[in-house]
Amino acid sequence: MTQRVVVTGVGLVTPVGTGTEKSWNNIINGKSGIGRITHFDAVATGMACTIAGEVDDFEVDAFINRKDARKMDTFTHFGIAASLMALAQSGLEITEENAERVGVIVGSGIGGLPMIERTMRAYEAGGARKISPFFIPQSIINMTSGWVSMMTGAKGPNSATVTACATGTHAIGDAFEIIARGAADAMLAGGSEAVICELSVGGFSSAKALSTRNDDPERASRPWDLGRDGFVMGEGAGVMMLESLESAKARGAVIIAEVVGYGMSGDAYHITAPSVGGEGGARCMRAALQRAQLNPADVTYINAHGTSTPAGDICETQGMKAVFGEHAKKLMVSSTKSMTGHLLGAAGGIEAVFSALAIQHGVVPPTINLDQPDPECDLDYVPHTARDANIEVAISNSFGFGGTNASVVLKKFR
Repeated sequence: MTQRVVVTGVGLVTPVGTGTEKSWNNIINGKSGIGRITHFDAVATGMACTIAGEVDDFEVDAFINRKDARKMDTFTHFGIAASLMALAQSGLEITEENAERVGVIVGSGIGGLPMIERTMRAYEAGGARKISPFFIPQSIINMTSGWVSMMTGAKGPNSATVTACATGTHAIGDAFEIIARGAADAMLAGGSEAVICELSVGGFSSAKALSTRNDDPERASRPWDLGRDGFVMGEGAGVMMLESLESAKARGAVIIAEVVGYGMSGDAYHITAPSVGGEGGARCMRAALQRAQLNPADVTYINAHGTSTPAGDICETQGMKAVFGEHAKKLMVSSTKSMTGHLLGAAGGIEAVFSALAIQHGVVPPTINLDQPDPECDLDYVPHTARDANIEVAISNSFGFGGTNASVVLKKFR
């Protein structure tokens, strides 16, 4: 028997705030978290892009003791913090009796690249003796899930997705399926990323993927706008506590939303470019709706991948039109990346959380900076200002390099 799966807790660390309430309030008020890069001197190093969405209010001591924190890179700090927030909001107590039924899937697209960068410099300066014994566990992506398990006592399914910018959505979808088939009662799931460093910014810049609107950071991320020139990198984490309905009801948990569908697809097209006409993303959305047993006309809102890249925004729009037909014009679509930037492997985690909160609060987040819509991007992207709306069904999309696509469908719980 397939279990129904609900969201009972969420946690956020984003460029617009640490903590769910702060992040959500800033999102619905259209506040940008984009500014000058402070993690390194991007100007002095000659980067074409010198702006990013940095987390500027995070206190690691609030979540992790200092001794353990030194054994981790920043992406793990963020992932642990978001996971602990989600667990606390859910009210679930992990005990010896239920520990084997509670799991963790918190992935990352790139992981500990800043630690790799720092360690390589230390090695070049002082040789092998300068390599920390914690270097490997600091860097590898699954250590966020490992640390969350150790800190909470969760002994159930434990893994980490690594699917570029689709990572967080795949993690949530995989956790949804694990609970639905009865292999766990609860799962912490999402994504974390913290790679605003020289190698990452330099690499994306060399690929001509990043915006170079350096003189106007808050307006640089502009999905669907004719003047968009690339994405703006962000950092942070978004995690959900997913739980079987039976488990949530048994302990009287507050249910934020229900997860009802999950779709995956591969473009089989190009290492970085989206498939022509958004065909891969369209198949992914169709698969998610089929799993949810819903029709396209049932969908109210889409939190789009919407990265602010010239090709990507057009292809996603074309994909939505292919799936939804005439109903596409009735959809409300927004890209919260206009405020957070693109959090890479964490994007799907925070955007699924934003989608669940949109359902819970009846508010559609805006797309800011949409001043001159691209004629080829002609849907209702909720420009500039949040909109009150009864959201019955929402989709959160994430599409990654390598042509990997993920969509999750969330529904108002009834």
